[in-house]
Order: sequence, then C-alpha cells, then structure tokens
Amino acid sequence: MAKNNAQPSPEGGTDSVTSADTDAVSSGAAQGVDAAATNQANQEAAEASGPALRSRKRDLATPEEKFSLVTFAKGTKEELSKIVWPTRQQLISESAAVLLMVSLSATVVYLVDNLFSWAARQVFG
Repeated sequence: MAKNNAQPSPEGGTDSVTSADTDAVSSGAAQGVDAAATNQANQEAAEASGPALRSRKRDLATPEEKFSLVTFAKGTKEELSKIVWPTRQQLISESAAVLLMVSLSATVVYLVDNLFSWAARQVFG
C-alpha cells in the first residue's frame, strides 16, 4: 500500500510524493537499471509533485545550455504576445488621471511648504 507523504511547498500547496514513487526510484537505481530508466522514474516522481515544481524545473536553465539569440528572440516574442495592450481611449484617460493626480499632489506639497514657511517666519522671524 502506498503511503502518501504530503509536504508543504513554498507556493502554499503540497508536494505529494508517495512511498511507492520513492521506492520505485530507489529500487530501480539499486538494481543497476540504466540511467535513462532512472531519469524517467525521477521525472515521473517530479510530475507527481505538481505543476509548480515542473514549471520551476523547466524555467531553470542547465549550466550546459549556452545563450542563443534566436531562442531569446522567440521567448521574447512569445511573452510579448501575452500582453493585453490598452486601447487608445484607455491610454489617454489613464494618462490624464496620472497627470491630474501628480498635479494635485504637487499643489498640496507646495501649499503645505508655504504654510510651514509662513509659520516659521512668524515664530522665528
């Protein structure tokens, strides 16, 4: 019977690896199974631990991988295609809102500075 050893993962979920998975990996290595079979068993054990771990492992580059400009360009194009670009109307209205808030904030700081300057002149001046 496979015992389930659930452990908390850094993402807040649980990484669940059964004792049957770990037994299969360790017994395969102990019997002198070739490296490909051991890698497959390790990969299956990693898949049992959830998609977060798989994506983390896939995102990490191995030290043997060299930088490829073509791969970088493809990855950049793929990420840029995921962006939801604002419409012209959204861009204009949100830019106007930012400019308005910056102007109001600058005006408040100016007025408070003048108030404190006036108060300092009255007390020390």
